[in-house]
Amino acid sequence: MDEVLSLFKASPFHYLFMASSFPLFHLMFFFFQFKLSFCSTGVVNVVLPLKTQLIPIGSSLPKYPNKLSFHHNVSLTVSLTVGTPPQTVSMVIDTGSELSWLHCNNNKKSPNLLSTFDPLHSSSYSPIPCSSTTCTTRTIDFPTPTSCDSKKLCHVILSYADASSSEGNLAYDTFYMGSSRIPGTIFGCMESSFSSNSEEDSKVTGLMGMNLGSLSFVSQMGFQKFSYCISDRDSSGVLLLGDGNFSWLTPLINYTPLIKISSPLPYFNRVAYTVQLEGIRVSKKLLPLPKSVFVPDHTGAGQTMVDSGTQFTFLLGPVYSALRNEFLEQTRGVLRVLEDPNFVFQGTMDLCYRVPLSRTSLPPLPTVSMMFRGAEITVSGDKLLYRVAGEVRGNDAVYCLTFGNSDLLGIEAYVIGHHHQQNLWVEFDLIKSRVGFASYRCDMAGQRLEVGPKV
Repeated sequence: MDEVLSLFKASPFHYLFMASSFPLFHLMFFFFQFKLSFCSTGVVNVVLPLKTQLIPIGSSLPKYPNKLSFHHNVSLTVSLTVGTPPQTVSMVIDTGSELSWLHCNNNKKSPNLLSTFDPLHSSSYSPIPCSSTTCTTRTIDFPTPTSCDSKKLCHVILSYADASSSEGNLAYDTFYMGSSRIPGTIFGCMESSFSSNSEEDSKVTGLMGMNLGSLSFVSQMGFQKFSYCISDRDSSGVLLLGDGNFSWLTPLINYTPLIKISSPLPYFNRVAYTVQLEGIRVSKKLLPLPKSVFVPDHTGAGQTMVDSGTQFTFLLGPVYSALRNEFLEQTRGVLRVLEDPNFVFQGTMDLCYRVPLSRTSLPPLPTVSMMFRGAEITVSGDKLLYRVAGEVRGNDAVYCLTFGNSDLLGIEAYVIGHHHQQNLWVEFDLIKSRVGFASYRCDMAGQRLEVGPKV
């Protein structure tokens, strides 16, 4: 987990249970099925359908794209196999984290895990010594430095904002993607963990880090591009690992450059997917804010991150207040405000409304557009308001604006969550150092890529 995101992300498995207590994160389940197709360049594509589901409350690396369909609501998880012979594991996908790791079955402090990896039953498993350059030089972006354990193995500790933690050793083993065998993949074999909700944590085996760090899954696999598209219709979507130059999609993509800095700053996450937010528009009205409010300051505070692991979008205080006030003004007489100063959804969203339970749909709402350098994301309709489960006032349900106040989270950053990336093809082009956005019906994208249900 990187330094900035560790300030506000809970345990990776809080993605699974925060829907009931503090539902900050949305996760997806990826189930691999092997298919072959061809993109417009003639390059073979490996199709690996990805599905997500709602968690109940309480040596040859392929250079062609790997396509996965998914189902989403609370978590983003991929199911694959690891070790020799292969063991099936499920891993939370997180573009805000670096190290991939698995609960190992020697995890004595978490005996109730339902899914673990057994290194003793894998002949290809190899722990990494603390004297290795992998341990000493490739872990520089970890928030907590690695150390030597009693066996002189590379020991890693991951800590999260909610006091959850996980620790264990770095190791090598073989990962399988479809029919492709990827030996020597570096990951964490975690032998102890702590969580405030161990029941939910036990449902997945680990986490797959997808940021720009040298040990992330994307970096280790050598993918030059990856993309995803999240449907708002049937909780499905597509994850594409590799370059998919599709004639039906490429002309629609608008790109914004990734922002990088060479020197470390205390509040700037150098391995995050950082872009430059330049303004916000509510319907046709541009919020009267100076562009400087969106630019990182001398400490690095104020960067804008595109994060698949975060559910909603979070804005720094002054920008959030301006958006809140304008949205409130434009919905006056259309929606009834929840007059309850003690109710703040997830502790960060204080603009909520009462909507009659008898209504089958929301009234017409103003759009909210986030303007980037060269690209734009427009949020409209149901994606603007989120119904709070279990909250009923009289005969009304409670809906809250799906933008939160970063200041109330205690972070110094803008975060674009995946709830606002629905029906949006999002491409991470690591060669040209840019992120692309294209409005597209993601259920249709899944059908075109032969990984989703027929539309």
